[in-house]
Amino acid sequence: MENKQFNLSLRRFFKEVGISSQQEIERIVREQNLAGKGMLKVTMVLTASGTDLNHVVNGEINLG
Repeated sequence: MENKQFNLSLRRFFKEVGISSQQEIERIVREQNLAGKGMLKVTMVLTASGTDLNHVVNGEINLG
């Protein structure tokens, strides 16, 4: 896709997802005193209303 408007909007969305997700993970690690306690298993699910999009990404975050 070469649509500049689409690309800018998509980048804005993913920037918001990245920043807000990091803040939420940091918050939960802090509130539940998880720092230094192994790995945090995480799952990110991406859906889009009106479509059959259901993209799942699983991962682990090292809590140091």
